[in-house]
Amino acid sequence: MPDSGGSRAQRAHIPTTSTGTGADDRQIPHGDAGALAVDPAAPQVTAPAGLPGPAAKTARRTGFLVTMVLGGLTALPPLSMDMYLPALPAVTDSLSAPAATIQLTLTACLAGMALGQLVVGPMSDRWGRRKPLLLGMVVYVLATAICALAPTAELLIGFRLLQGLAGAAGIVIARAVVRDLYDGVEMARFFSTLMLISGVAPVIAPVIGGQVLRITDWRGIFVVLTAVGIVLTLVVWKWLHETLPPADRHTGGVADALRTMRGLLADRVFTGYMVAGGLAFAVLFAYIAASPFVVQEIYGASPQTFSLLFGINSIGLITVGQINGKLLVGRISLDKVLGFGLAVIVLAAVALLLMTAGVFGEVGLLPVAAGLFVLMSAMGLAMPNTNAQALMRTKHAAGSASALLGTSSFLIGAVASPLVGIAGEDTAVPMAVVQVVCAVAAVACFLLLCRPWQRAGREAGGL
Repeated sequence: MPDSGGSRAQRAHIPTTSTGTGADDRQIPHGDAGALAVDPAAPQVTAPAGLPGPAAKTARRTGFLVTMVLGGLTALPPLSMDMYLPALPAVTDSLSAPAATIQLTLTACLAGMALGQLVVGPMSDRWGRRKPLLLGMVVYVLATAICALAPTAELLIGFRLLQGLAGAAGIVIARAVVRDLYDGVEMARFFSTLMLISGVAPVIAPVIGGQVLRITDWRGIFVVLTAVGIVLTLVVWKWLHETLPPADRHTGGVADALRTMRGLLADRVFTGYMVAGGLAFAVLFAYIAASPFVVQEIYGASPQTFSLLFGINSIGLITVGQINGKLLVGRISLDKVLGFGLAVIVLAAVALLLMTAGVFGEVGLLPVAAGLFVLMSAMGLAMPNTNAQALMRTKHAAGSASALLGTSSFLIGAVASPLVGIAGEDTAVPMAVVQVVCAVAAVACFLLLCRPWQRAGREAGGL
């Protein structure tokens, strides 16, 4: 496992303008012919030392572009899910279908995103990152356009499933590209940057969807998503170059992909980070599923107050994620930061459980909102670092590893989130119970499977 940060070209002192055919050249991050002559994904605004002035400017420009591209790819699935939420009642009326049937359009998209990662991840390990990503984006655009024209609920459900399957390419390949280009602390920093970009999407998506509905009907939301997909496809084609050299690709078929995933799951430490990250994601899912009901129905807040609190919590998550990437990573062990984040999540969840169970008597919205804010903010320490630590163990199977990370998070979250309403509409205790159980289980996986103290003496460079 690598023991220092920085892009691979920078750490190996590889000239980024080299055109030779030696072994060192195969490590140049952007790989295939036609790539730019500088590292296109450096997360820092400064170019590698020694580059002349024009090359330094190009490095800064291309690094920003690739960061935006990967951020856009990871933000597209939340946009696809959340822009559509304000339109659900209108879809029910328009297609003359029961509300439960229309809810399946959300389930289908979520299931597609989970399962699609298992398919696209191994594909990207075999054929490189660009081709599967471009194929996924094209299919996403076509499926979204057909959703805009769907005459029946059944057809809409089917193409929402296809939309999710294709949109999964952006999630899984974005993580794999980061793994191709970075190790150590630089990878953790980049994940924090992606969290800043993709974390904004769930906040603004319902607002955008509501504004679209002011000028058109629900089909207009899919038209907007189609346009966004077209723009992202063109940007990927133009600026996101291949990051997996042919020499590092897997040549086997499905059986080889399954063996690779089985080998990853056999890695106790990788599995520990994967499950811990999935359980932390389940805490987030429980919050998203229950908070509208808890804040508005139980504590009597208006929709505007709920939107404000939701936005503040999202800002907390994003801000702490940036503190993690800019200030903590490289100075403090990733495992220490991750452990602290998980501990804070547990404490916040326990506090919420005590408050909602009436241990402190009647509490108002403010203490509960404060507990949710602390819990959500601590996600900014847990989520990027579980991904970074897991992917640092998977140099030669980043696509498959990214697929397992994404699918496990979606599936664990999808199982946990319906449990928040199990006791009916008069209590928030189930939400807190789910959060406590998942948070404690995440800590247990981190301690029992990852065993960070065993590696602390071997890891350097802030790992």
